[in-house]
Amino acid sequence: MKTQVCIIGGGPSGLLLSQLLHRKGIETIVLERQTRAHVLGRIRAGVLEHGFADLMREAGCGQRMDAEGAVHDGFYIAHDGRMDRVDLHRFSGQSVLVYGQTEVTRDLYQARDAMNGQILHEVSEVVLHDLKAATPHVTFVQDGEARRIDCDFIVGADGYHGVSRKSIPADVLKEYEKVYPFGWLGVLSETAPVCDELIYARHDRGFALCSMRSQVLSRYYIQVPLSDSAESWSDEAFWAELKARLPEDVAARLETGPSIEKSIAPLRGYVAEPMRYGALFLAGDAAHIVPPTGAKGLNTAASDVHYLYHGLLAHYAEGDESGLDSYSEKALARAWKAQRFSWWMTSLLHRFHDGDSYDSRLQQIDLAYLFSSEAAQVSLAENYVGLPY
Repeated sequence: MKTQVCIIGGGPSGLLLSQLLHRKGIETIVLERQTRAHVLGRIRAGVLEHGFADLMREAGCGQRMDAEGAVHDGFYIAHDGRMDRVDLHRFSGQSVLVYGQTEVTRDLYQARDAMNGQILHEVSEVVLHDLKAATPHVTFVQDGEARRIDCDFIVGADGYHGVSRKSIPADVLKEYEKVYPFGWLGVLSETAPVCDELIYARHDRGFALCSMRSQVLSRYYIQVPLSDSAESWSDEAFWAELKARLPEDVAARLETGPSIEKSIAPLRGYVAEPMRYGALFLAGDAAHIVPPTGAKGLNTAASDVHYLYHGLLAHYAEGDESGLDSYSEKALARAWKAQRFSWWMTSLLHRFHDGDSYDSRLQQIDLAYLFSSEAAQVSLAENYVGLPY
């Protein structure tokens, strides 16, 4: 087999890049180790920066997103028994769109199907070859048969555990990591959202988040120790703990019900440098992971896609290598800004068990300063809606 760009990983970033390139006449093949049903079954966040939404529209995949997604001009931070609103539109001129990552992925699959895009599922034993040569290739196994793809470039969008980043020599790759001593217990329920905008809650018992997928589907989270398991939390215990961390008036109107999905996600920050090695370009979780507090995971992957898409387009249309040559530098600069913002949001809103009264008081002072300073709210808003590409 032969193509121009071989994309490892059939998640939203790999599918979005494939769709964008295909619409410009650039051939791609996507390799995914899981089934399509498994990819579509992943429960992920759904706060989209305006830049991500624009990419979906450019890819011809924004119709359902625009029809069903909820435009949010702000969000709330609950602290010390009160609710303060961050007015995103006032302080940045932009908004965010709440639309589930599962729905994003479904829209991208449908678009690829409509264009007869090549997506090979359930592939294994993927190996990247000759990354420093003019003719790289990828080998893999599908249905028990060894196969090969010759290509110009390889994009590794296969996540933290994928093979792409591991194909960069250890003496070239530099890794940075911060592991937080807690996770988020998340519950998905067929209940109406408690608020029409997201609520981030700082409480002495721990962090909480009230989010939504639709007007009849809600997503809630509470901070828990990493030693906990989702099975150890009954629905009743979860709802009781969530209510305890919310202001009384919010807790009183919280609609509860059976969970239809429950899981614990650990929190960590991670960055790999560089994001290019020869013909290989890393994108998304293969190169960086952020705590979910700032809603930057999928959105930072989208900024990688933006830089790669335009770099590859300039290469094939004009023979201009500047976009590809600067890809790692540009993508890392934005990824590190997302790391900083996510670290700050996490530090501001979570309970750190190794902290003391001094740290807790600083959180309170930081929040008091935030809502007394327009400059501080401008900084928060411009980071939350998405820094420019």
